[in-house]
Amino acid sequence: MHKNNNILPVASLLCFTLPAYAGGFLDDSQASLRSQNFYLNRDFREGTGISKREEWAQGFILDFRSGYTLGAVGFGVDAIGMLGLKLDSSPGRSGTGLLPVADDGQAPDQYSKFGVTGKARLSNTELKIGTQLLKYPTIASSTGRILPQTFQGGVLTSKELDSLTLTYAQINRTTKRDYSHSEAMSLVNKNGRFRGTPEADDFRMGGVDYVVNPNLSLSYQYGELDEVYGQHYLGLFGSTALGPGKLVFDARYFISDDKGQAMAGRVDNRALNLLLSYSQAGHTFGAAYQGLSGTTAMPYLIGTDAYLTNYMMAADFMETGERTWQLRYAYDFIVLGIPGLTFSTRYNHADHANPATFAGEGREWERDTDLGYTFQSGLLKNVNVLWRNAALRSNYQRDIDENRLIVSYTLPLF
Repeated sequence: MHKNNNILPVASLLCFTLPAYAGGFLDDSQASLRSQNFYLNRDFREGTGISKREEWAQGFILDFRSGYTLGAVGFGVDAIGMLGLKLDSSPGRSGTGLLPVADDGQAPDQYSKFGVTGKARLSNTELKIGTQLLKYPTIASSTGRILPQTFQGGVLTSKELDSLTLTYAQINRTTKRDYSHSEAMSLVNKNGRFRGTPEADDFRMGGVDYVVNPNLSLSYQYGELDEVYGQHYLGLFGSTALGPGKLVFDARYFISDDKGQAMAGRVDNRALNLLLSYSQAGHTFGAAYQGLSGTTAMPYLIGTDAYLTNYMMAADFMETGERTWQLRYAYDFIVLGIPGLTFSTRYNHADHANPATFAGEGREWERDTDLGYTFQSGLLKNVNVLWRNAALRSNYQRDIDENRLIVSYTLPLF
């Protein structure tokens, strides 16, 4: 299934054949250094196997983005360098996703990765080839640890028409958030959802986003993992003033089927996701429903974040036939004169799950809570401190209590 691919040579060509006249290439360049200190403790409340995963690590991300050279076609280059440092880990507690793990359970003292992206722009159409951080419904880089997941490939984005965005991508490799090396892609096979996890070096995606008006947008996207599965996505996002506040409606619908040789076996899933929320005077109340139908679970790529409102910290709530209701609440303390302080909580309750590893109806619930503060002045200005807590209870997988403490800061360099 591995194909000859010219993406990286093309990216290198773009980087080293930029015109001598820099123009906007230098004038519009920007760079930043992001620091993130991350402690994670996952406590398994019952069941056999490891009882706890606990690690502490420090991450640094140096991000450079050039402007474009002058001329009808502008050229540029982006680069990202990442370094992860072990602060505390041991073989009996590793595997949190903060650090790589060797066969003996040891985490290295450090790991790093580097990526370069060549880019070209004609009018309002942009082509990027090389290392990509992706945020699309069918393929989204996970950013939930010290270093993000990246992909290798090309992305073409066109905004030539008002209110209309066209996107096409062809991706051939991924580097997971706690890896230094790239590898082929596969799908999540938690609880034996599919026949296997075959690797593929070709993921294609195309989509269109249309802004009807400032309060209503529509989306369609199709993604396909070569010889494994295809996935259609339909999205609708709308908002309107209601009384003294704002009402928001978010609808997402996925249709997934196996493709080609169906290397992972049968894939047959429909996933409906509906979220209604209301915000007023710092308060936001929300309710969501997620329903899966078809003969299998919903597929998504290993290492990525699924684009569903009921996707949580400890569980993804995406088993065959699973139905999930969610209640959520958030508050911004700026209303009380404390800018930078925020609180949010979500509660999922699910039933009708049909995991392959369990006989009977699968049921579970999860509660996630975030409390964060960004310093507004003084020596620590713009430093963000975030505490995240999750509690998962299930009758077919291990109960979990999880805590994360994250201290982050981004320093603009120029």
